[in-house]
Amino acid sequence: MKIEQKQWMASNGWHPTSLAEANTKAQLVIVFGSTSLLKEKSFLEEMRKAYPSAYWMGCSTAGEICGVDVNDESLVLTAVQLEHTDIQGVQTKIEKAEDSLFVGEKLAKMLKHEKLVHVFVLSDGLNINGTDLVKGLTKGLPNYITITGGLSGDGARFQETLVFADGVPEKNTVAAIGFYGSRLKIGYGSLGGWDSFGPERVVTRSRGNVLYEMDGKSALELYKKYLGEHAQGLPATGLLFPLSLRSQDHETAVVRTILSVNEKDQSMTFAGTIPEGALARLMKANFDRLIDGAAGAAQASYAAIGSNSPDLAILISCVGRKLILKQRIEEEVESVRNILGQRTVLTGFYSYGEISPFTPGAKCELHNQTMTITTFFEES
Repeated sequence: MKIEQKQWMASNGWHPTSLAEANTKAQLVIVFGSTSLLKEKSFLEEMRKAYPSAYWMGCSTAGEICGVDVNDESLVLTAVQLEHTDIQGVQTKIEKAEDSLFVGEKLAKMLKHEKLVHVFVLSDGLNINGTDLVKGLTKGLPNYITITGGLSGDGARFQETLVFADGVPEKNTVAAIGFYGSRLKIGYGSLGGWDSFGPERVVTRSRGNVLYEMDGKSALELYKKYLGEHAQGLPATGLLFPLSLRSQDHETAVVRTILSVNEKDQSMTFAGTIPEGALARLMKANFDRLIDGAAGAAQASYAAIGSNSPDLAILISCVGRKLILKQRIEEEVESVRNILGQRTVLTGFYSYGEISPFTPGAKCELHNQTMTITTFFEES
């Protein structure tokens, strides 16, 4: 695997960030960038000429990761020349979040299954039920196929997210790329680092990813009570206080974050399904544990490929972690670098949701407020 990485920033335009290895033979170009820059076609048109044979895939973000740097209002381009692996890209539109299950199944059917080893997916970050999207993908794919990816972002604005696959960046789009070949080794890991607080409550009224009541009381009213002065900044401040969710017969919890609030019906819309009868509890940040969680995700993804230093790692971390860590944000990326080593090219973005199994062997799920890492190692 040969990789070339470039970054665009207003201060100095395009510049290389890694030793140039990939060339015009690159089959895949991955791009992460701010919503505003992705709308400027000229930025990408200039780069498309450099990689005429490549399939392009990317999305808007809430922050771009390039090496151990985290930036806003930038573009990060990673060109990959695969030597023993084939790829297939597919995409489709999603009209409403209720169609998420169908969209996942549709993408799975569009991909060829023979020799398929992994699927990487990027989705619209707002008009989606990430839980149902993952269910649709896993339902339509052989159970031995691993899936990772994330929901696109739009800073802390939550107004518009963009995804593209070999075309122009568009909203209401879900894209996936399949990797084919026995020499490609995929690793993954997803960990959080948040602390629970307050009592555990039962979800007594919900529909899909919309939460109305916990313990028979208005969920939004309860949330505002715990948020205090932070309540005025909803939904953005809800990123600082995600929801831990588990079934009554299962100890492992997933984390859900708010996408929007509706004052009229006192509801909150989350990135994934909030089933009735589930046990929910608020969470708050623990700085050191957030950084340790990133290192733990890196260790899991590293071990999954036989503790080989990966060629490439795609880091997808939640915008909520970025808002909490602030000036310390690069510490979580540096902790990943310390595990994976200097030869690994790091790219990625801050998202509205992360898609991965927690650890190898676990089922794929939508996560929020985690650092999720996918590592790629191609045997020679």
